[in-house]
Amino acid sequence: MEDAYVLQLSDHKFHDLHLCFCGYAKCKPLHSFGPAVRPNYILHYILEGRGRYYVDDTHYDLQAGQGFLIEPEIQTFYQAAREEPWSYLWVGFDGSHAGDYLKDLGLNSHQLIFQCIHGEELKQLVINMLKHNTSSTTNQFLLEGLLYSFFSVLAQDLDVISSPEESDDNLYIRSAIEFIHNHYSCNIKVSDIADYVCIDRSYLYKLFRQNLNLSPQDYLSNYRITRAAELLSITDLPIGGVALSCGYRDPLVFGKAFKAKRGITPTQYRKKNRKDAREHLQNHQDILEKL
Repeated sequence: MEDAYVLQLSDHKFHDLHLCFCGYAKCKPLHSFGPAVRPNYILHYILEGRGRYYVDDTHYDLQAGQGFLIEPEIQTFYQAAREEPWSYLWVGFDGSHAGDYLKDLGLNSHQLIFQCIHGEELKQLVINMLKHNTSSTTNQFLLEGLLYSFFSVLAQDLDVISSPEESDDNLYIRSAIEFIHNHYSCNIKVSDIADYVCIDRSYLYKLFRQNLNLSPQDYLSNYRITRAAELLSITDLPIGGVALSCGYRDPLVFGKAFKAKRGITPTQYRKKNRKDAREHLQNHQDILEKL
């Protein structure tokens, strides 16, 4: 579990770079998030404690003063340590130039980990973001400025930590994952994934089990259900439309698969998610006083 304070935005006035959400959390021992994929970029910065960040088949042990980048459509998992569990803040953002601005900081697919000594400044910026929790024109301009200020603080002395070299096995897995992310809405099978990366299906299974601790089919199913959960949360697509968008031709099959993964039906998930969001917004200002 975690004590979390979150701002979620749906309207965006700016296109080159805009804030999607932000938050702050103090995690309990071994609290985790994922495996999951996200539709936008996210920067996490660790204020206290320690934890571990997994990207596909690579993991990083991190501590206070360090941070990590989550890229769109890449499966990640992160977990607080048993001893000294971390507290962290995060900003989720997107835009036509978001990737370019990250490259200006030295962050990219092969450079995901960084260090920064200005944690208190970053925290104050996120708290200010959290305090302006409506999509009024005034707040949109203000939040845009705070997001650029966040990048400015990072740019002062960001120290990027190099990632380990990729093996041939890692390249096979990365190619397979890329294929899944690009074709999950189609009626693809594991054999299609193996054909794409030009290796035997049994060898593909072995690589996934050794490096990700799940099968290619499980990865595909998890990805589809994660994307379905996002569509249920942020769109008004009918359940059948969500099913088709995530590679399920039969809504009944989709409903059973979703319940098996999430414990509730797609309809129940949509109702619960939106009810929780409304309740969170009502309590938002009171929560901020605890920071």
